[in-house]
Amino acid sequence: MIEHLRHQFVEHAPDELDDGVLYVSIGFRTTLHRCCCGCGNVVVLPLRPSSWQLTYDGESITMDPSVGNWSFPCRSHYWIRRGRIQWAGDWSDEDIANGRQRTLIERGAQTASTESVTTAPPRSWIRRLFHRSGR
Repeated sequence: MIEHLRHQFVEHAPDELDDGVLYVSIGFRTTLHRCCCGCGNVVVLPLRPSSWQLTYDGESITMDPSVGNWSFPCRSHYWIRRGRIQWAGDWSDEDIANGRQRTLIERGAQTASTESVTTAPPRSWIRRLFHRSGR
């Protein structure tokens, strides 16, 4: 399990993501990191007022709200606070469904189904994020 994430500001995502690194692309308004449980899945957190917010204090990064990897087999749940991982408790399927519904309501999409909630960004800009100039 990873207990600390160091940050790295990047224009594009690197070909390989290192464990323990939070990659921040201001241009694409997103962050990427490998799941802190060690499963290896890539976690993409879009930086939007209605999604995640990043605070950089000159030394470390805080992300808000928590990271709930409900779509991954690990179902890990943690906070990123000043670069440190604070593990949150396990959530039941009901907790996850209620949390997703709350998120929809907070984002003004009360009528949307919980099946449409995803932490993954649209594939078109994720491709551009991973695109390398000159390739």
